Amino acid sequence: MSAIRNSVRTGFFGRAFAVLGAANAVSAAVEAGRRPRAADLRKLGIEPSSFGRFSR
Repeated sequence: MSAIRNSVRTGFFGRAFAVLGAANAVSAAVEAGRRPRAADLRKLGIEPSSFGRFSR
C-alpha cells in the first residue's frame, strides 16, 4: 500500500494538490497584504525576487 501512496504523492495528483495548495496560500497572503512564501511562489513558477515588482 505504501507504493501506491508514494506514487500518488509524487505523481500527477500529488503535484496538482501541491500547486493548488500553493495558489491558495499565495492568494491568501496577497489578500491579507502580506508577502507570500518563496516556496509557494516557486511552485507556481514565479520568481520570488520579481514578485514585488507587480502592481495591482
